[in-house]
Formats: sequence, structure tokens, C-alpha cells
Amino acid sequence: MTTIFAHRGSNINRPENTIAAFKEAIRVGADGIELDVHRTKDGHLVVIHDESVDRTTNGYGYIRDLSLKDIKELDAGSWFNPFYFREKVPTLEEVLEVLVAENFQGSLNIEMKTNTYHYSGIEWDIAKVMRAREWPFKYLYSSFNIRSLKLMKLADPPIELAILVRNNPFQIWFGSRKTFINAFHLKKFWVMNSKRILGYFRKRVRPWTLNKEKEMEDAFRSNLAGFMTDKPELAVAVRDRIINEKSLGQKEFSAIKTEIHI
Repeated sequence: MTTIFAHRGSNINRPENTIAAFKEAIRVGADGIELDVHRTKDGHLVVIHDESVDRTTNGYGYIRDLSLKDIKELDAGSWFNPFYFREKVPTLEEVLEVLVAENFQGSLNIEMKTNTYHYSGIEWDIAKVMRAREWPFKYLYSSFNIRSLKLMKLADPPIELAILVRNNPFQIWFGSRKTFINAFHLKKFWVMNSKRILGYFRKRVRPWTLNKEKEMEDAFRSNLAGFMTDKPELAVAVRDRIINEKSLGQKEFSAIKTEIHI
């Protein structure tokens, strides 16, 4: 079954990459969650998309120049809606504990944000956290940065690695030939505009970011491994509708077979 990855949580109705967004994604039934990881000046792993805190908090500065204490003092919700003024930038460990507490049993996509600035050794830092215990959910790593994926293969060898592709055909060529890369996370252009291209990929394909009902339906009917979406609740509704249609069709077919035998 195609996995629905809530992109930065349920970010259509909650501030992205916050505890509120991840809880909402689980509540609406997403069986996948995607998040982004950076590292602070004092070595803590924090879940936030951009290299700086400027866009999604009331603060300023690059994450690599700020301590965890600096970042924890910021408001990570009011930019989205004043109702969420209590939301903070969470650490990776805090998000993991919430997923456990919420009984999440799906798949966690940990994107290493190393394509603009590479935090030396972040791959081992993330792997240390993830390997510290058994989790009730599956997890995988993704990145635009090929070097990060190579390093993560050394840091956490058994775990699935996905290469993110925006507009660079070389990354597709590279990913298709390297055995340590298990999946492609492609900008939807590569997948949704040409179904024939799917035959080229011999690995799992998960496009980003699908927010239209028709795109989601195509992904489910093409049996893609998964997709990222800002609208997990809509995606769950589309999936349920398709499942119900298939179930109804099977019942009708069985009824016809019975009539023929009669």
C-alpha cells in the first residue's frame, strides 16, 4: 500500500515541523511522517526546515550559530497562527518520544538538511539517536546531499536511504546505479507528468509534494511506494475511497460469478 507521508507534519493546518503538526498527522491517519533535521551550535539535533530560524519563528539567525537554549526561547507557532504561540522548535528526541506516546506505527522519513550547509558528523549524531533503542515504527533517511547518504550508510548500515531529486538528472543517474541508495524521492514533475518514466526506476519512488486529489489518486493507482503531502487528511480520504471502490468491485464480481453458476 502506498504510504502517506505528512510533509513536515500536517502543515496545512498546523505550524510545520512542530509537535502540534506531528500529532495532527497521526490523528488524521497518516501512516508516514516526514521531518527535517539540523544541528545547533552546541550539537543538538533540531527539527526545522530552513537553515535559519527567520521564516518559522520570531527570531533571527542560522541554526548553526545558535545554541539549543537560544532556539528554545523562540515562538515557532505564531507566524502560522497566534493560537500556536506556545509551539517551540522541537529536538529530534522530543519528536521521537511524541511518536511513541501517540502509538505511531508507520514510517518516519528523516531528511538530513545538509544540501546547503553540511554539518560535519551529523550523520553519526542522528544514527546514534536512532540506534539507541528499538522503535515501534520504521524509519528511513533522505537527503539531496549524496555525500550525506554515503556517510549515513556507514553510520546506520541497515536503514533505507532515499536520494532527493529536484531538477538534477545526474542524481537520478547516480541513484539508479548505486546499490546503497534504495529509493528516489522525486519532485512530482518527474513522476506525475510522465507515467512512462516510472518504468525507468528500479527502486522505490516517493514523489513530493502531492496536494491535489487527482495527483494522490494517480499515486495510489500507480502503486507508488509513497508520497509526501501537506494535506494528509485529504490523502487518507482519497485512499479510503479507492479501497472502498475496489472492495465494492470485488463484491460485484463475486455476485456475477455466483449468478453465472446458478
